[in-house]
Amino acid sequence: MTTFNLTEIQEQLNKASEKTPESGVSFNGKSLKLNSEADAEEVVKAIEQCQKLDYLDLEGNTLGPDAAKAVAKALEAKGSSLKRALWKDMFTGRMKTEIPLALEYLGTGLCAAQTRLVELDLSDNAFGPVGVKGLATLLSSSACFTLRELKLNNNGLGITGGKMLAKALLNCHENSSKENVGTAPLALRVFIAGRNRLENDGAAALAEVFTKLTTLEEISMPQNGIYHKGIAALAQALSVNPRLKILNLNDNTVGPEGARALAKSLPNLPDLEKLNLGDCLLKTRGASVLAEALANEGAHRNLMELNLSFNEIGAASIDAIVAAVADKQELTSLVLDGNVFGSKGRENLEGALIASQKLSVLGSLEENESESEGDSESGEETESEDSDDENKTSEVEKEDDQEISKIEKDKQNVTVQDFLKNPTAENLLRLQGDKIQLFLEHAKSQSVNGHESQKETYAEVLIRSIMKVSSLCASGYMDARIEAERVTDGLYMELFAYATKTDQVSQLNNVFLINLGLIKSEDKTAGRIDWNLEGCFKALEKISTKDYFLTETRNALKVFIELPIKTGKVRVDPFQNVKASLKKVLDQI
Repeated sequence: MTTFNLTEIQEQLNKASEKTPESGVSFNGKSLKLNSEADAEEVVKAIEQCQKLDYLDLEGNTLGPDAAKAVAKALEAKGSSLKRALWKDMFTGRMKTEIPLALEYLGTGLCAAQTRLVELDLSDNAFGPVGVKGLATLLSSSACFTLRELKLNNNGLGITGGKMLAKALLNCHENSSKENVGTAPLALRVFIAGRNRLENDGAAALAEVFTKLTTLEEISMPQNGIYHKGIAALAQALSVNPRLKILNLNDNTVGPEGARALAKSLPNLPDLEKLNLGDCLLKTRGASVLAEALANEGAHRNLMELNLSFNEIGAASIDAIVAAVADKQELTSLVLDGNVFGSKGRENLEGALIASQKLSVLGSLEENESESEGDSESGEETESEDSDDENKTSEVEKEDDQEISKIEKDKQNVTVQDFLKNPTAENLLRLQGDKIQLFLEHAKSQSVNGHESQKETYAEVLIRSIMKVSSLCASGYMDARIEAERVTDGLYMELFAYATKTDQVSQLNNVFLINLGLIKSEDKTAGRIDWNLEGCFKALEKISTKDYFLTETRNALKVFIELPIKTGKVRVDPFQNVKASLKKVLDQI
């Protein structure tokens, strides 16, 4: 009796269908504000008139629950062929209660149509853990049983959202296994979730999902605040995904210990093509152990890109790195700038690459500006001596691990109160959990003990918190600046929603202008401004263009932004340039 592999047949049919030109509906970048069902009529008609709806691209528009309900009804009738839901940047200006409801409506429509998605892209929707509730319903449904690409970049998931996402994907895997016995369960290939502050716990939860899948070909999780414990969990999961081609963990604190964990998983990834571990604090030892794993004879023949930039790597690792790339015939890019090789080390590196005919793949070799040339070469000698002495190396590793553990411990101990007392970039990044929710809870707790009405006090506390967070939007530390912008956006959205709901817009505007130093407070006991107003004004260049930013507040800001700040007896304006830039934005709205 002939047997058939239904999974292989389905894969072949999918590949055949991929060759057929796609048709679909795109409203990409139209900046439509769809609140009611009537607002969504244009989108609904386009869906209804589409002969074969392979994709629906709504990027750059904003969709409320009622509009989502109308689109969902259209999908019920026409969505059976839908393969790609391209829904990036689709909820700008929406309250946190609206987003999960909108996602649930869309998910219901897809399920009713018996849709089988291949790609779901919800990147750049800062819905946080609350939004994951609606997303979880969709991900656990039959519409996602055939999902191959899941893109959730810059969603503000946090640890809580990461855990909820992991649970939804595990449910999807289990449910897809039960739906048709004998067929393959969820076989995700691409998982993208950068800039989500998942941290160790969120990464560990997702690692459990990756272990179940075993089908991943691309994992991209940059800028997530993951330390070596989370990296170790991910490394274990990578080992059972042998088809992995792309791994991007840029700007996480991998460290030497995390590097050792990744090095153990590399032999199980024979198809690896791109490895991005830039800005991961690998140090010289971490880079060396990874390079040694890549240098195994016959390993990783398909490697095309290797990024080890900005990792405080010294010259002692040069031989190992050169050996790692020497036999990689497909290699087109080797990124090593931002390290501390020293001038002599750079010469040795270039010479070794010339000898192995690999100089052409090397990018720039700019040193880390925070390290002096003398320090680099001194570090080079110390590490060379340590490499000759196993006991010394062991002690150095122990000290490094203790230092990383101390950083993690300090990071766990930072509270909202700690940040508000000392609003530094480091403290903002070390603040764990859903940061937006933490600041809101702090404002509520402070307002309960206030002497004035709770509504007014809540707004005042929240605005001061916003000022201290947004002051970091002028930070030269990119990771902190990005996080400050995200949190500032979320807090302003909540503030304006609260002011509108409680009919306190005029009071809000007054407190807002006082805390920006644009008008004086009548309350002589009011605290002084001890935050960097430059960052606050920079943040407003983006925030003032948001749909949720109140017109009354924008008009008040336009009037007072031109007045110079008075310092002492002389009228000066230290923020003239940044205020002028904000004024230009306001005038264009």
